[in-house]
Amino acid sequence: MRTAAARDVTAAVRARADIRAGRHTGPTSGLAPGFAQANLVVLPEAYALDFLRFCVRNPGPCPLLDVSGTGNPCPETLAAAADLRSDVPRYRVFADGRCIDEPTDVHRYWRADLVAFLLGCSFTFEWALAAAGVPLAHQRQHTNVPMYVTDRPCVPAGPFHGAMVVSMRPMPPADLARAARVTARFPAMHGAPVHAGDPAALGIADLASPDFGDPVSIADGEIPVFWACGVTPQMAVQRARPPVAIVHAPGHMFITDLPHEHYDTAAPAPRPPGGS
Repeated sequence: MRTAAARDVTAAVRARADIRAGRHTGPTSGLAPGFAQANLVVLPEAYALDFLRFCVRNPGPCPLLDVSGTGNPCPETLAAAADLRSDVPRYRVFADGRCIDEPTDVHRYWRADLVAFLLGCSFTFEWALAAAGVPLAHQRQHTNVPMYVTDRPCVPAGPFHGAMVVSMRPMPPADLARAARVTARFPAMHGAPVHAGDPAALGIADLASPDFGDPVSIADGEIPVFWACGVTPQMAVQRARPPVAIVHAPGHMFITDLPHEHYDTAAPAPRPPGGS
């Protein structure tokens, strides 16, 4: 991972302020241009080690960016002034595997024994795709990205298990190789596609009926392209049935203070002070 030059974080701070104030409660694709976004999973400390193992064993759908201190709602390495209890546009709260609420603030659910995990999100590499001239259907159509549960099992860890979830972006076949090269530069944000073409190869029966997000129109001559998705750990959390769990609503991410270049392995390394 190479760190990009410092960038004014005003856009990220402003976006989180709008989210915290309830002025933005929708999906975050295209929000705070150029800043990395992250998936959120919050669990009791008693479940944290097994979930950490699950992430390590499944780095494609669960690329780990940071883990909070127990009870600490501040993601100090990703956005030191942020608050994970209010800075996500919409949450999902689970009790024993059952979704009991989808609030825009989770202060009332926060406990002293909770540990927050931040995981990479494919919205981060969308800036690089756009810069490379690869179209993004869900942004053009003003919808949430479609997400599908596949038939590909994850490697289990303790009570955490389940199938991989994928996000889908349709594009002309001529753009596929370019999209794969661009997104492969972001291994911490799910990396290259896991499949392109026939959705049945992933066990997906109907692209018009995503399990999460919204359907998008696929133009004549376009093919569906699939990336591993950060909703995967949410499915595993539901199956583990902890007494409480807090996650982001699909497509409603946490915006960090780090530029997307921070996670771009092709970005030039910063020059040392005084270097030539």
